[in-house]
Amino acid sequence: MTRIPAADRITPPAAPTWRLGEAPWQALPPAAGPHARVIIDNDFSGDPDDLYQLVHHLLSPGVDIRAVVASRLRDGDPFDPSGRAAENAETIVRDVFGRMGLLSTDVIHRGSNEALADTATPRPSAAVDAIIAEAMRDDVASPLYYVAGGGLTDLASALLTEPAIAERMTLIWIGGEEHEGLAVPPPNAMETEYNLLIDVTAGQVVFGHSAIPIWQVPRDVYRQCLVSDAELRRRVATAGPLGRYLYDEIAAIVEMAGSFLGGASETYALGDSPLVLLTALQSLFEPDPSSSRYVERPTPALDDRGSYVPVAGARPMRVYTQVDTRLMFEDMFLKLAEFAEWRGAAHDAA
Repeated sequence: MTRIPAADRITPPAAPTWRLGEAPWQALPPAAGPHARVIIDNDFSGDPDDLYQLVHHLLSPGVDIRAVVASRLRDGDPFDPSGRAAENAETIVRDVFGRMGLLSTDVIHRGSNEALADTATPRPSAAVDAIIAEAMRDDVASPLYYVAGGGLTDLASALLTEPAIAERMTLIWIGGEEHEGLAVPPPNAMETEYNLLIDVTAGQVVFGHSAIPIWQVPRDVYRQCLVSDAELRRRVATAGPLGRYLYDEIAAIVEMAGSFLGGASETYALGDSPLVLLTALQSLFEPDPSSSRYVERPTPALDDRGSYVPVAGARPMRVYTQVDTRLMFEDMFLKLAEFAEWRGAAHDAA
């Protein structure tokens, strides 16, 4: 559970400040502008792996962050059972922006606190309006990726409100169970995969009732994204106040979980980080996430439990089977260090 600051205790943006589209921490400025647009959607009051994905994306000048959707958790979720998860997620994102000195808070949009009631009725929200507005732009040619590390409520609502957006962006989603013939569930797996369980109905809309292209990172693949506690201590906690904040959020989860499990592993899954890998870290020539592997399958429908239902003649989708964790995490560690050095130098100069 990411710790939620009180609304009046959100960290104010301290100098040095910056805006999206800038990278003042890079001693050698970026050689070119962003190659793609990104809408980030995550349940930021839940598992703190989403904080790592958010910070890493914000520090990646190769993509143009157009919106950050603060989305819900399922009702009664142990990470945040308040019923205000989207509201709390927005508070956390604003706090992270403040910790980074990032002034571009206009990109933050709150999603719905409620799941879809059925596959035909959207949940209106500021996030839905922002998604549609960005997808329907005609003044830009760069590809648009919708990267989601949680449930799909707000994307599904946007698709129901304006179906035309489906052909104007690609969904990259962390979630869903293993595919038959590719992997098997982990021991004692949840009956419905965690991110899909947030809103199964929304998943049914996105998979079975829309035309949006999907790149899926299912449970067996996001579980590959392990970092060791030694890496977090030496490569994250040492990266200035921001790095220490990120480390402490995971340490709090490990301590809590360890008390129930009779001890804890020396690893943690930063399972949302492939969202950065598959967008910001694509190859230069013939752009694609070329260091990761996928298979192409017909997009299935989802039943009420979230299991896959084959659909004859369905549009193709990518199912990732392996992600390049070396590139992904080394890039994150180095960007955190570079950012910390810049902020530390600016603080010393002041």
